[in-house]
Amino acid sequence: MALLGGCVSGPADPTTTLPGLGDCLRQVEIKRLQRAIERCDSVVEAHPNHPQPRNERALLHSLAGDNKTACRDSLAAAKLLKLLPAQPPADPLLVEEIELRAKSCRLITNAPTADAPSPAGSGG
Repeated sequence: MALLGGCVSGPADPTTTLPGLGDCLRQVEIKRLQRAIERCDSVVEAHPNHPQPRNERALLHSLAGDNKTACRDSLAAAKLLKLLPAQPPADPLLVEEIELRAKSCRLITNAPTADAPSPAGSGG
């Protein structure tokens, strides 16, 4: 048996060195949400034009109680979803989840505050 020593491998495959699309929610522990968010930040950075990582990061921010940041990611995911090519079609469950989160965020961000006057006006 001969051992080949000193072989040089080819350049690293970027698809294996970048975080994968599904890495945001891998091994998430509630006690370590900040670590999961930081890992997901890397996934978002590696896949800036794909809505899935932003959607998953929105979930993590929501679990951490940061609904404002969660909504920012949800609305960004919804925008990115519209930019995806029609072929191959996006995962229907992902589409539904993103649209639901974005709709909820639009309702929350467009809702009047308790101190705001009623949209119908009180006339008084």
